Amino acid sequence: MPWHQITVITNEDLAPRLADFFDNLGAVSVTYMDAEDEPVYEPAIGETKIWSNTEVIALYELDADPELIKTLVYAQFKAEQLRNWRYEAVEDQEWERAWMEHYHPMKFADKLWVCPTDQEQYEAGTVCLTLDPGLAFGTGTHPTTALCLEWLASHDLAGKSVIDYGCGSGILAVAAVLLNAKEAHAVDIDPQAITATQSNALKNKVQDKIACYLPEQFIPFQADIVLANILAKPLIDMAEQISNLVAPGGQLVLSGILHEQAESVMDAYRQYIIFRAPVQQEDWIRLEGIKR
Repeated sequence: MPWHQITVITNEDLAPRLADFFDNLGAVSVTYMDAEDEPVYEPAIGETKIWSNTEVIALYELDADPELIKTLVYAQFKAEQLRNWRYEAVEDQEWERAWMEHYHPMKFADKLWVCPTDQEQYEAGTVCLTLDPGLAFGTGTHPTTALCLEWLASHDLAGKSVIDYGCGSGILAVAAVLLNAKEAHAVDIDPQAITATQSNALKNKVQDKIACYLPEQFIPFQADIVLANILAKPLIDMAEQISNLVAPGGQLVLSGILHEQAESVMDAYRQYIIFRAPVQQEDWIRLEGIKR
């Protein structure tokens, strides 16, 4: 069935109250979107950080009255705080499959395919990782993940132990094992990331070689390869902790870093790591180096 979709732009302070008001008026869902292409990179743990100008989108069932909703909203909030009010009827669709229009098989370093279900690629000399968007970040479409996948597919992982610190969907841990790593240890603060990693390991039949942990469950050890695709601030804050996970002579790969943040991240690790030249994709940087 169709749905009523109401969209309005407001400021970051009002957006949560407006969202709650839509919810109280019977919205089946309320979402936020960036109204002015303003990046928000690193909210603190437990913080929901939104944009200075936020598009609030409310979805209602067909028996709702959009004009009545508009009247009630404008009676509750000042008109000057609400901009670009829009209403449209949205046709129903298989929402969980809508991402397929934008997610297609991707190949990394002529060795690793990352493919959605039912689009797997089987090509001589390559391995195929099957993964669908789900509970946690990481499908290979974003430059931060793509840079790490490219690194994995370009190196000999045979017999190596790997730690994926901040594993998200588990895509890097799964890719490492498919590329002949001996074992991978996936760590994340989000229980949903652990669930997603376990699911993706099972889907790719590598569950016996991947162990998953919340940080409090993880007993630190030194691995041959450590991957940390997080963000610049937590990478800096945890520089000693992450460096200690790399075996002497082992390799460290850091991602989730904007170009202007790269120097600060390297400075935090230089006493532990000898870095190679940074690798850039769009605005994002991958740092890689050897443990001293």
